[in-house]
Amino acid sequence: MPRGKRDAPVPHRGHGSAGKEESAEPRFLVVGHVRAPHGVRGELRITILTDFPERFQEQAELWMGSPPRLVVVQRARIQGDVARVKLLGFDDRDSVEGFRGSAVLVPLEQAMPLPDDTYYIHEVVGLEVWTDEGERLGVVSDVLSLPANDIYVVAADEKEIWLPAIEDVVLNIDIHGGRMVVRLLPGLV
Repeated sequence: MPRGKRDAPVPHRGHGSAGKEESAEPRFLVVGHVRAPHGVRGELRITILTDFPERFQEQAELWMGSPPRLVVVQRARIQGDVARVKLLGFDDRDSVEGFRGSAVLVPLEQAMPLPDDTYYIHEVVGLEVWTDEGERLGVVSDVLSLPANDIYVVAADEKEIWLPAIEDVVLNIDIHGGRMVVRLLPGLV
């Protein structure tokens, strides 16, 4: 079950190999958000939005801006959930000002391996949700990260069902089969 700030997906808008307008998978994962330039030497303050802050290490390749462009980390200092990052070739405040407010991205192919029974949010969104009694509830439309546990938002016929991502409720997740099996506790529906 996804927990914490796992890298979040960015939907791909464009033509995939199947000629569709949108791909089912995102092309990038969001790992941070640029707050603002820091100082006058081209550093940025970035809010870390990943469970893997090592993504901001020296020589790391990241994508920033709109449209996203490849940048290389020259140096970084992590302080809690904020990274101060100096990019290679960006040597003053004006050169990084254009990154203010932009997402910090990595290609989907660079997703970090996760422990068993842990999933990226983009892997869970879109799964069909079934009860352990064989009733189809709907499709996971969103995942909310709350302090106690994540919540799977299931789009049912004309309503939303919020399911806590806990072992008592989520019995099985089959990413390749596109299915989640849940046990409905009293009061959940």
